[in-house]
Amino acid sequence: MAQVGGLIRVLAESLVEHPDQVEVNEIEGENALVVELKVASSDIGKVIGKQGKIARAIRALAKAKGNKIGRKVIVEIIT
Repeated sequence: MAQVGGLIRVLAESLVEHPDQVEVNEIEGENALVVELKVASSDIGKVIGKQGKIARAIRALAKAKGNKIGRKVIVEIIT
């Protein structure tokens, strides 16, 4: 399932000022794949965006990728 994590990593690294601090962790669940995205605290606003628009877009892309591989994907943004 590294495809989804890789996609999230590329998206996050392109948005933040500290791409070296981007961490992506995939947790295989029974019913879903949970992708944890951790960025520097100074970059959290860039990943979430105004009114959460960027976060919703990231989640939508992850969901589309999950549909393609036949898995439910949940993206959690943590600080």
